[in-house]
Amino acid sequence: MKNRLRELRTKQSWSQGDLADALGVSRQSINALETGKFDPSLPLAFRIARLFGKRIEDVFDDELGHARKAAE
Repeated sequence: MKNRLRELRTKQSWSQGDLADALGVSRQSINALETGKFDPSLPLAFRIARLFGKRIEDVFDDELGHARKAAE
């Protein structure tokens, strides 16, 4: 799943470790999220969105939903 996590994190001048601490996950988890190797659980996605003051849809891009919109 594509996401804007790296962009949002760097705007805050946070390291991956800083973000991991704020979310209660490992730095490796943040790296896996940012590189698209791991999709977050729904509770984690909500925590991430709240932390940045965004909606989940503003942070994560459902590629299937995006493709559906483009086809319409």
